[in-house]
Amino acid sequence: MADSLAAIREELSLANRILAHEGIVDAFGHISVRHPTDPGRFLISRHRAPQLVTPQDILEYTLDTEPVHPTPAGWRHYGERVIHGCIYQARPDIVSICHHHAPSMMPYAISRAAMVPVYHLGASMGVTVPYWDSRDDFGSTALVLVRPEEGHSLAKALGRGWTVLMGRHGATAAGKSIRECVFRTIFSCKNAELQTQARLLGHVEPLDAKEVELAAGYNLRPGPLERAWDYWAKRVLDAEALVTAAKAATSLRAASSKPVKKAAAKAKRKR
Repeated sequence: MADSLAAIREELSLANRILAHEGIVDAFGHISVRHPTDPGRFLISRHRAPQLVTPQDILEYTLDTEPVHPTPAGWRHYGERVIHGCIYQARPDIVSICHHHAPSMMPYAISRAAMVPVYHLGASMGVTVPYWDSRDDFGSTALVLVRPEEGHSLAKALGRGWTVLMGRHGATAAGKSIRECVFRTIFSCKNAELQTQARLLGHVEPLDAKEVELAAGYNLRPGPLERAWDYWAKRVLDAEALVTAAKAATSLRAASSKPVKKAAAKAKRKR
């Protein structure tokens, strides 16, 4: 976990952009982190697409999901921040939460097919992934969690686990740090993709409980987490650098062409 609040904001904004670059979130989805010194608060971006999140976009909330500080004019809040606040209330051991609608996970959220760990990196999601259906407690809804009672119901379904499927909606994953949460989110999605592919071949052979315990323990060590984080961070920062360089080159070409255009216009007037 980064030490200062400024460093936490940097890491959380980078986590947003990593998840976008890896195809886990698009215009929708969000990741949060518990406040590093006040466990009764958490940080999450203002209402915007994860790929666009910067450290300056990170806002602070109580666990009842009320903003701690005045919100800048024109800024909005994520309605589904109750997912984060309610899970933090229920699980003091959780430090970071990601909610998403990754395409690889959606078939399981839609079909109710059991999602199980099928390879070592998928072990971090647990032996089984619980399934939460908003219809059970609330009937037909817009499938967006905006009420505290919905958030508490989801937190109850998560229980002591780390990943929960949300019927016809998506999934939510958690971790003991931002990096662990990102790791679990990305590899649970990869696990879902591989499980679907294995099913097409006719058989899924999941890890047994002991394999899940050993593989999760091995892969959630600081070394593997740092290795994966460095890889994802390099990918997104390199992609962003290419965009910045392309914009700079375009601006330079536009600036260098202005004197030529002015000279041509002046010559034309003289004729």
